[in-house]
Amino acid sequence: MASAVTISSVGAQAGLISKPRNHGFTSYSGLKAASSVSFESGSSFLGRNASLRASVAPRIVPKAKSGSQISPEALYKVAVLGAAGGIGQPLGLLIKMSPLVSELHLYDIANVKGVAADLSHCNTPSQVLDFTGPSELANCLKGVDVVVIPAGVPRKPGMTRDDLFNINASIVKSLVEAVADNCPEAFIHIISNPVNSTVPIAAEVLKQKGVYNPKKLFGVTTLDVVRANTFVAQKKNLKLIDVDVPVVGGHAGITILPLLSKTRPSVTFTDEETEQLTKRIQNAGTEVVEAKAGAGSATLSMAYAAARFVESSLRALAGDPDVYECTFVQSELTELPFFASRVKLGKNGVESIISADLEGVTEYEAKALEALKSELKASIEKGIEFVHKQQTAAASV
Repeated sequence: MASAVTISSVGAQAGLISKPRNHGFTSYSGLKAASSVSFESGSSFLGRNASLRASVAPRIVPKAKSGSQISPEALYKVAVLGAAGGIGQPLGLLIKMSPLVSELHLYDIANVKGVAADLSHCNTPSQVLDFTGPSELANCLKGVDVVVIPAGVPRKPGMTRDDLFNINASIVKSLVEAVADNCPEAFIHIISNPVNSTVPIAAEVLKQKGVYNPKKLFGVTTLDVVRANTFVAQKKNLKLIDVDVPVVGGHAGITILPLLSKTRPSVTFTDEETEQLTKRIQNAGTEVVEAKAGAGSATLSMAYAAARFVESSLRALAGDPDVYECTFVQSELTELPFFASRVKLGKNGVESIISADLEGVTEYEAKALEALKSELKASIEKGIEFVHKQQTAAASV
C-alpha cells in the first residue's frame, strides 16, 4: 500500500465540498485504501478538476501545528430510511464511501436485503446492515448519529399534489416517530417531498414526543445549491470547484431563490441571465423528468446532493470548525418559522444561521423573496395542520 496518494481517479470524483484542503489523513483514494491522502485544489468532476472524494474525504482542520496530519476514525452510524428506492440506493453507495462511517443501516419496507448485500462487497470501512419493515425499524435506529429520510413516493401521472402530500406526510410522520423513540439525539435529514411541509411535520412530531431540537432537524435543499453552482459555472465558464451560490427560501418552485448576486467568486449577470438562471434552477427537477420521458425523476443528482450534506454533518460531528451548508431549518431570518439559508454546522447541529446573505440583495432578489413567502407559509402551515389533525383524530378514537 502506498504511503501517500493524491486523489485524481474517476472512482472518487464528486466535488461535494467547495474547497478541498491540503491536510492529509487516513482515508481512501478512489476505491483503494491508502494510509495518507492529500488533495489537489485543481482536481474536478469526472476529470482532474472537481472530486467526489473531495467530499467523501472530510475537511478536518487540525488544531496542531501546521503540517501535522489528522487521522479521523470511522466512528459514526448512519441510517437511510427508504434505502431500496431510486434515491436511497445511490445515496447508500455514496455514504458507503465515507471514511467517517462505521455502520450503514439500510431500512425499507421491501427489497433492502439485496441492496445491503451488494453494498457490503465494497471495500470501504463501514459495515452494512439491513432492516426490513416496521418490526425492524427500532433496531435500525438505535445508536445512530445521522438519519437520512428519502422514503416516500414521487409524483406519478394522475396523482394530485394532495395525493402526494398525504402519502409522504404519513410516511415521514411514522418514521420520525420511530427516530424520536430510538435516537432522539441524531441529526435528522429530511429529503422526502414536499420538504417545505415534511420538515414542519417532523418538527411537530418531535415536539409531541418531547425531544425536538431545532438545531438537529434539517430539510435537505443541497440539490438547489448543487444545481445553482453547476449552471452558473457553465454559464460563466468558471472552474466548478470554485463556485458557491447560496440558495434561500424553500425547496419547491418559486420558493427556491438562488442569490446570484452573492455568487463566489464575484461575477456579474445581466438581467436576462439572472432571470434565465433563476427560472432554470427553480424548474430543474422538471428538466430531468422531461429528459427521462416519464421513466423517473432526479434521483441521482438528489442522492449526490444528499451525500454531500451527510458528509458535511459527519465532518461537523468530527470537529471540523469550517462546515457551512444551505438547509431548510427553524429560523428567525424572516417572519416564517422555517427558512432555507446558509448555516454553520457543529457537533451539536446548527451553530449559527448566516444572515449576511440576505443583506444587500438586488431589487430582483428582494422582490422574489417577498413573492415566495406566501407560498412557503402555506406549505409550512399545511404540514403543521396535518400533524394536529392526526393527533386530534387519534385522541377521538
